[in-house]
Order: sequence, then structure tokens, then C-alpha cells
Amino acid sequence: MKDNGESAAGPQQHSRITDLTDSAPPTPADRIAAEQGPIDATTAARRQFARLLGEFRRRAVLVPLDEHDSPWTADFQGVRWIYAFSDEEALARFAEARGEAGREWSYRAVLGARLLDAMVPMLPGPGGVALDAGSADGMVFPPVAGIVPDAVAVDLEEVGETGER
Repeated sequence: MKDNGESAAGPQQHSRITDLTDSAPPTPADRIAAEQGPIDATTAARRQFARLLGEFRRRAVLVPLDEHDSPWTADFQGVRWIYAFSDEEALARFAEARGEAGREWSYRAVLGARLLDAMVPMLPGPGGVALDAGSADGMVFPPVAGIVPDAVAVDLEEVGETGER
């Protein structure tokens, strides 16, 4: 063993949000919930989503940039989605699926909280974040209260074809 730590194994890094949530220690809320007994599937799903949202907000994700150095977005059913990827491999899989693996993709690392709290409100109309679009692990953070700032949150059923609030 060397004194400078060269033989010690370095910390293992996880790049997927799902990896982080699978190995996360129980939170105080988890301990309280365990003491309260069984919960229904809806409550369990909401708690799991809240954990994923918390991890996303604390994590830097890769946001591809368009030719104007703006976040790459897409409109779907009246909502503008900012594309974000958990790592370079996820972005590469997305590019390959689009048939654009051969071109250079510019991107910026941005905290999930900054995407939701600062960048989504700058979008014209309702907006959210699509994480790892096109993958089995992909998920969306829609423009609803509790995810984006209340000032830009909408009830998705009320969003019209034009995307106006």
C-alpha cells in the first residue's frame, strides 16, 4: 500500500438518475412512511417521482444547443420541451436514433433546478424538460405546479392547440 493513496480505489461515479435513486439511503420521509404502514400504489408512485425530481434538480444534465446557442427544444401537443440528457452516452444514443450521430453536437451542462426554475419560464408558452428523450429510462418534467415555478405552471388539460396559457 502506498502512502499517497494510489492503490486505493477511487470513488465510483454514477451517471444515471435511476442509479442514484436505487442506491439512495432512506430519507426521513421514507422512515416516517415505513412507520405508518403500507401505502397505495398512487402514493408510492408520487413519492418515487418526488425523489426523482429532487435528484434531477440537484444534478447537472447535458442540454444540446441549436445553431443560435439556445437550448434545443421541441413542441409536442402545445408544450415546448427542453431536451436534456443525463450523460454523453444518452445524448449519443439520441443522436444515433435520429440518424445524426455523424454531426457535432454542442451542449452545455446545466443544473436541473436551473432548467426548471430559470430556463422553462423563458420559453414562449408552457414548457417542461424531457430527460433522455427516446430512451427506456426517459422521463418528462411537465409544466405543472410543484415542478416548474407557479407563475408558469399550467393544468395540461387546459393547454390548447396553440400552446397559449
